[in-house]
Amino acid sequence: MSGSKAKETPAAVMKTPQSNYSGRVVVDPVTRIEGHLRIECEVENGKVKNAWSSGQLFRGLEIILKGRDPRDAQHFTQRACGVCTYVHALASTRCVDHAVKVNIPHNATIIRNLVMGSQFLHDHIVHFYHLHALDWVDVTSALKADPKKAAKIANDISPRKTKAGDLEAVQKKLKSFVDSGQLGIFTNAYFLGGHDAYYLPPEVNLIATAHYLEALHLQVKAARAMAIFGAKNPHTQFTIVGGVTCYDSLKPENVQAFIDLWRETKQFVDEVYIPDLLAVASYYKDWAGIGGTTNFLAFGEFPKPGGEFDLSSRYLPPGVILKRDLANVKNFEPREIMEHVSHSWYQGNEALHPYKGKTEPKYTSLEDKDRYSWMKAPRYMGESMEVGPLAQMLVAYGKGQPEVKKTVDMVLERLGVGPEALFSTLGRTAARGIETAVIAAEMENWVNQLQENVSKGDTKIAQEWKMPKSAQGVGYVNAPRGALSHWIVIEDGKIKNFQLVVPSTWNLGPRCAGGKLGPVEEALIGTPVADPKRPVELLRTVHAFDPCIACGVHVIDSKTNEVHKFKVL
Repeated sequence: MSGSKAKETPAAVMKTPQSNYSGRVVVDPVTRIEGHLRIECEVENGKVKNAWSSGQLFRGLEIILKGRDPRDAQHFTQRACGVCTYVHALASTRCVDHAVKVNIPHNATIIRNLVMGSQFLHDHIVHFYHLHALDWVDVTSALKADPKKAAKIANDISPRKTKAGDLEAVQKKLKSFVDSGQLGIFTNAYFLGGHDAYYLPPEVNLIATAHYLEALHLQVKAARAMAIFGAKNPHTQFTIVGGVTCYDSLKPENVQAFIDLWRETKQFVDEVYIPDLLAVASYYKDWAGIGGTTNFLAFGEFPKPGGEFDLSSRYLPPGVILKRDLANVKNFEPREIMEHVSHSWYQGNEALHPYKGKTEPKYTSLEDKDRYSWMKAPRYMGESMEVGPLAQMLVAYGKGQPEVKKTVDMVLERLGVGPEALFSTLGRTAARGIETAVIAAEMENWVNQLQENVSKGDTKIAQEWKMPKSAQGVGYVNAPRGALSHWIVIEDGKIKNFQLVVPSTWNLGPRCAGGKLGPVEEALIGTPVADPKRPVELLRTVHAFDPCIACGVHVIDSKTNEVHKFKVL
């Protein structure tokens, strides 16, 4: 990264431990994710032979939205999740923008981009340190570390000065957790201590633990940056059809407050997140051959002013990669998206385009091996597609996007691996960090553009429009978790149909009518399992997708199939 002297930490070549176990391994629920996910694997001779991903709750937002004012959609949909809330508000607003054919002011596009950029910084930092790190980092091992040696390693991989005394203080805090018989915030981490699948030396574990704790405070800065324009976080309240409403945020002091928070967050990304990523990855390069998928889809993100409906105008480009062919990134065609329900708890077997989508629940049982998930199974050209940071970085890399290509090549060089390593769990985790760094750097250009416009007297952030009697529209967002789209059909000025096709439905969905596995099911095939009672290897790949099951499913009565309705007074 710019200004960073991060370099690969020397590491022995590790070999993934494996057993001769054959049988079933079930992780239910998967924790350190949003929502309820069940993963079941058939293991043969120590490797996963087959896998099933099951979303365990039903999502009824499509039913709730019928008959409502299209402008209300964003306020319902962003409450699908309390983590990546803004992405649903943006997708719903974009889909109505598209339906009513309103071109939003340039400043509105910039402000939407700045809030989305802050969402990425927040989401990816939280994922790396608080949702995924404990799959690789053995916190209790940090008690054995030499703080002076750890400080030297930290200073070798980062331009930021780390003091041995600070690491010793973290070690003492951790020891107090252990001596008390509880691990505090680490209590529910999986398999800490004594598992052969953890490779990091004690000193690197201590560094990662210290930064885990630091990131708990740092992630708040990114959330505060979102709130400067968004009014609050979670559940921003500044987006409207035709633009945004945050006039007060155009004041110089408020823009400067955003800049200060962004700079502090970006510094952490450059001087802590990326060096940590490279250091940890250097010990787990065997995982460059585990957890890969075949096909990838990205909508692209961050449109240029005036290009809200033109996906090709986006800073990160859209595209489709089939069979890992990086040299032949194909154009995205919306008509090729179909949602399958033949192995989901819904009525019927017909695959439908989202504009014609149906949400008609029909639960059978948990033991049903044919229909086994509340998630639908989106397919593109009939193929299962991975979405998310890896898909977006692969598409951008294949299309030669300069900043992405430069950063990807830097990471590959530091780790001493080729582009083929990207198609893996390790590559998926690295791509998330790369995406964070690229977006953090580009945000400076967006905020400078906003300041220049305002200084010239351009403060317009909303455009008037009229609601048509009938229309349809789609809002594409390449969210931190991947390709998100909201599809609306308007009739008599009300919502006739609304469908959410979310990243975790793409990634965590079940088999389709053609029997093709969903991406996480595919990625788990071949994964070694050293200890079936402590299957950390399965969790590494599942967590690498950053599942958000809450975005994909909500609540239904399993006995009556009744969708419950609530009125909050």
